[in-house]
Amino acid sequence: MRTTDTLAVVRNLGILAHVDAGKTTVTERILYATGTTHKRGEVHDGTTVTDFDPQERDRGITIFSAAVTCSWDGHRINLIDTPGHVDFADEVERSLRVLDGAVAVFDAVAGVEPQSESVWRQADRHGVPRIAFVNKMDRAGADLDAAVASVRERLHPAPLAVQLPVGAEDAFTGVVDLLGMRALTWSDDGEARDPAPVPDALREEALRRRRLLEEAVAELHPAALEEFCDTGALRTGTITAALRDLTARGEAVVVLCGSAYRNRGIEPLLDAVLAYLPSPLDVPPVRGTHDGAEQERTADPAAPLAALAFKVNATATGRLTYLRVYSGTIEQGGTVWDATAGRAERVGRILRVTADRHARLDRAIAGDIVAVVGLKGARAGATLCAPDAPLMLEPPGTAEPVVSVAVEALRGTDAGRLASALARLAEEDPSLVVRTDTETGQTVLSGMGELHLEVAVERVRRDHGLGVNVGRPRVSHRETVGRGVSGFVHRHVKQDGGAGQFAHVVLDVEPLDDPERGFEFRSTVVGGRVPQEYVRAVEAGCRDALTEGPLGGHPVTGLRVTLTDGSTHVKDSSDTAFRAAGRFGLRDALRTCVMVLLEPVAEVTVTVPLDAVGSVLGDLAARRGRVSGSATRAGAAVVTATVPLAELFGYATRLRSRTQGRGTFTTRPTGYAPAPAEVTVRTDALTR
Repeated sequence: MRTTDTLAVVRNLGILAHVDAGKTTVTERILYATGTTHKRGEVHDGTTVTDFDPQERDRGITIFSAAVTCSWDGHRINLIDTPGHVDFADEVERSLRVLDGAVAVFDAVAGVEPQSESVWRQADRHGVPRIAFVNKMDRAGADLDAAVASVRERLHPAPLAVQLPVGAEDAFTGVVDLLGMRALTWSDDGEARDPAPVPDALREEALRRRRLLEEAVAELHPAALEEFCDTGALRTGTITAALRDLTARGEAVVVLCGSAYRNRGIEPLLDAVLAYLPSPLDVPPVRGTHDGAEQERTADPAAPLAALAFKVNATATGRLTYLRVYSGTIEQGGTVWDATAGRAERVGRILRVTADRHARLDRAIAGDIVAVVGLKGARAGATLCAPDAPLMLEPPGTAEPVVSVAVEALRGTDAGRLASALARLAEEDPSLVVRTDTETGQTVLSGMGELHLEVAVERVRRDHGLGVNVGRPRVSHRETVGRGVSGFVHRHVKQDGGAGQFAHVVLDVEPLDDPERGFEFRSTVVGGRVPQEYVRAVEAGCRDALTEGPLGGHPVTGLRVTLTDGSTHVKDSSDTAFRAAGRFGLRDALRTCVMVLLEPVAEVTVTVPLDAVGSVLGDLAARRGRVSGSATRAGAAVVTATVPLAELFGYATRLRSRTQGRGTFTTRPTGYAPAPAEVTVRTDALTR
């Protein structure tokens, strides 16, 4: 088989969705339909293949992204089941960095939920083509049209439904394929029946929707429009080709439906993956840099090696490094160059991964997603390349932690083991940060949320057998400028024998319109009073000063600093002197500004019975929440509010008690907002 033929039958895709939309169940049914497993795994029974970690089975949610490999209709599908909880969005980010396509799963009752929107935006940033699967069509209140409308309103692509449900809610038995104009149904035990003609009761509606699909495709695709104008209709082949183009360009999303739990709709979903999502040959060449010059590597096994490590996992059998191979070939026992760390590594074994089960390979080629054993230092985000053709690929982004806890070993003799365990956690999960508080000497573990930290601490207890004390969670604040200062003069003069240091700067400090824009620096110095190389040193010094603000030592953001004037000394001025002047000058200038403390806030979506709405609204108000919307859906109230993250600690327990266990909520970080005066005072006191 030719190389192009091999790559054309590969699909690298992820399953994306809000928590509880059914991602893992969809993955399990795909494994069952493709013959990879011979028994359907169930989340509630703890028998799933991808949720193999004990904590995942105990909590009933996906925590760690899991890679599996299966085959369908002569194609190999490398699939990654990603977490849906917001605390583990960094796992999704690293997975999306290496995927060619994705299936977005939506709840047929809830439609687009907050985390659905978040992961969709993540996929937008990476340019990952998607198709949509509306799951749980057998639930009471399931409505395909409402789910499609929510995709159109909240995600803004053109959703193109290619199926029509057969039956509704408990009577859902299958779908009408609008392209093939045939009925696909399943038995009560989930076995697919032979395709049949469209039922008479649905024929008129199916023809109407087929016509709407043709018109929508013609409106979006020039080639389809030409055929539509010539003949007044579109052939099935034309629609399929147009849908593939529109999916690749992100201009439309193909929508299918089904019930993964009842094993209905999975086979058409797999057919759609092959028909509409790209192979490694269909995506643009990967771009990297070497010596400042940009280079491209095509998906060719004969090209120089370029691979990206996107996940590291320490197991009982060794350290697994998950790779996406973009070009070239990795051989077992071969040597690769870690361009990020600047050292050579030897590949011990290459494994085809199906969750926690592995099959050995002699080599991996462009387009493969595999795990390798033997890399001692490669971290998530590292580039592995051919030693004689170095290249640096852009690593996945890592979000800044927003919640911290202090951790300590129960026994003083275990302090070293705890430090080693935390270092391993941070190596596997870059969104976890471990540091030592310089004032208290405490070890501080920071992450993306309360659940994220709970899972990390539990891993220390289970995997390493360590007793751990955990302090109360604290959020990460920021500081910004409320009112700035102009013409602030700072002179840095130091003389201690020999060459001295002299730098004179004049700074203007002003707030930016959006505090989350970070930091801007500019110079309006004229006449060469401060040479350009010293201007860059002043900017570097100002950035140094942003690490600790005057209110409580928190990072400073949302300000613009302008260097307006200054002077130099013929002998004593240097980059070091002007960097120090920038650092100390901005630090002192901030003390004269009116500073504002910022606290992280989150959008909270609470779903509760109608009789509990008043109690929930009162509790949200007590937590300084601002209600932004409410709706009634399937007999329940859905309340959306913006709440400070610090006020959400312990909210799950409070909500359950107020709703007799019937209430649920989800959160999505939305940035930072000014904190009230009492929070500023309390934070300042804690810092002291």
